[in-house]
Amino acid sequence: MKHNLPLTYDQKIRGVVDGTVRQTIRIGHKYAVGDLVSFYGWEGVPYRSKWSFRTPYFELSEVIPIVLYPDGIEIDGEITPWAQLDDLARLDGIDPPTGEALAGVLGEVVKTMHGIPPGDGGIDAQILRW
Repeated sequence: MKHNLPLTYDQKIRGVVDGTVRQTIRIGHKYAVGDLVSFYGWEGVPYRSKWSFRTPYFELSEVIPIVLYPDGIEIDGEITPWAQLDDLARLDGIDPPTGEALAGVLGEVVKTMHGIPPGDGGIDAQILRW
C-alpha cells in the first residue's frame, strides 16, 4: 500500500530529504512492512497551501507497534521512560536529540493534529523505519 505523509518538523524535514533520518513515529496502526511511504511539506499553512517538497517513495523495512504515555513509550509490553529514549529521538531527527524533546514534539502532534489529549490510557502508535 502507498501512503503520502506530511512532515512539519523542520529538523526532520531536512534529514528525511537528505537521507540522514529514516524513521518517523505515527499515531494509529495502519502501516505494515513493505508499504511505500512518501513525505511532503507545505509552502505556508499546513493543509491550506501548496506542497513545498515531496520525497520519492521509501519501502518500510520495520514497523514497531508502540503505545505513547505521558511518562514514556511502551514497546513489547515494557514502558521506557522518556529520559531513556535519546537514541529513539536521534533516529527520529529530534533536536536536541533527547527523549524529553521527543515527548514534547509527539505531545504537540497528538494535541494539535489529532485532537487527542494525552491521558492515562495511552495512545496507539507505530515507529516506521525505511
